[in-house]
Amino acid sequence: MSIHTFREIVPVLQTSIGPMILISGLGLLLLTMTNRLGRIIDRSRALLDDLESKPEQYVLRINREVAILWKRARYIRTAILLACMTCFGASVLIILLFFSALADFDFPMVIAAIFTASMFCLSGTLVFFFADINLSLEAFRIEMESHDRKKLIMERQDTWII
Repeated sequence: MSIHTFREIVPVLQTSIGPMILISGLGLLLLTMTNRLGRIIDRSRALLDDLESKPEQYVLRINREVAILWKRARYIRTAILLACMTCFGASVLIILLFFSALADFDFPMVIAAIFTASMFCLSGTLVFFFADINLSLEAFRIEMESHDRKKLIMERQDTWII
């Protein structure tokens, strides 16, 4: 199908709206993930400042948290990579849709393969994003344990004073 009029290109434009919406949504997801990565890096730097002058028990807890933060950073990095690959796939998909309409080439299997690969990348993005969320809760649990111990020690000291 070679395109000669405006009316003939409208269906191609309508078909390319879906991948464009995907790219727009991925932009918001990428914004969220890059913000999370920045917070992970900031938190790691804050925890590692002046670590040498702290007691050993504190250092052990911080090392556990930083190990989780490192794992989270790798998960977020992978999620960002997969999201970028999804955007790239959607962009190529739009180009192929227009190229197939303008140049009268028909390759539905290539278009289907790119779409499927993009959806697998999007699914992977969400899996790694969810894994990061779970690890952030694990790091929070470690921090809460140290606060619970401090509270328990304070309560014991109060009972000894009485």
